[in-house]
Amino acid sequence: MGPQRFPKNRPVTIGGITVSPGERQIVDLPVADLYTHAAVHMPVQVVNGKRAGPTLFVSAAVHGDELNGVEIIRRLLAYRGLSSLRGALIAVPIVNVHGFLEQSRYLPDRRDLNRSFPGSEKGSIAARLANLFTTEILAQADCGIDFHTGALHRSNLPQIRANLDDELTLELARAFAVPVIINANLRDGSLREAAASRGIPSLLYEAGQALRFDEVGIRAGLRGVLNVMRALNMLPARKVARARVEPVMARETRWIRAPSSGIVRTHARLGQSVNTGDVLATLSDPFGQNASIAKATFPGIVIGQTNLPLAHEGDALCHVAAFSKLSRAESTVEEFRAEHEEARQDNLPPPEYGTKA
Repeated sequence: MGPQRFPKNRPVTIGGITVSPGERQIVDLPVADLYTHAAVHMPVQVVNGKRAGPTLFVSAAVHGDELNGVEIIRRLLAYRGLSSLRGALIAVPIVNVHGFLEQSRYLPDRRDLNRSFPGSEKGSIAARLANLFTTEILAQADCGIDFHTGALHRSNLPQIRANLDDELTLELARAFAVPVIINANLRDGSLREAAASRGIPSLLYEAGQALRFDEVGIRAGLRGVLNVMRALNMLPARKVARARVEPVMARETRWIRAPSSGIVRTHARLGQSVNTGDVLATLSDPFGQNASIAKATFPGIVIGQTNLPLAHEGDALCHVAAFSKLSRAESTVEEFRAEHEEARQDNLPPPEYGTKA
């Protein structure tokens, strides 16, 4: 998808505010007020390039406690290269504003916003918020990236989930350049399903855990969205090409669950390759008796795991992805880990992502 498909750029109108080519503006979309009478808005920033190109939406905190994407979008908006943008970028760093304020995955009515799309104008608070995003953001977009993390007390290896049967979506997933891409079915009521119903290719990026920043996941996510924007010809190609990770596609993913209740000692780590029968975790009672073990049931890579050392029987412990060529998947993850390891020691963004003057 390049600028040749868009003979001239166009204004972007959101919330009744029109952002013309060459302009940048914040739009506050009103959502349900708090019962204290305090007004609440969904914050949106539109960066509309002077030249023609696609319109990309980036969104985060659809689950209000998933914070990595908020920081990714902040750094993206500070990226100096946006001055050369073709097309338009619609950035929504906090979609579920109520959940974000409460540091909760859900909305005040306990509904999951990512099961409430496309929503309705007169439904629940979740339905109304989904409808607002659908009518104001999706209505303008040609493609999108939605940022997520693992749930509370769960960490995810940086990964892309998308409909890989769609040719353009697969192209964008590869361009994002994180180690693992998963052909994930569309879930009823999800933002991805709402986008697909409108013919909008979208990626879901997962990395880290809820209520925590993960510097590696943030850096990989920022680099990934810039890679996608270059693949869409929204940004100029690098003068000096950077070698990047060639992702591998997972054939199947499965959670390994606790065989009994107990205190958990995890032996596997994110990104580790495992073989059938490898011990992933040991569970026992507080006396160290009545121990049981959770084993890998097939060869694969650990792409998600619990961080909570307590489990009931049946709780999810390790998320393992299977690959047709495990050795290649293992080397890809190790390459990615080596490339981003310095980010664990350095909490500052690279200079090219510095704050605008």
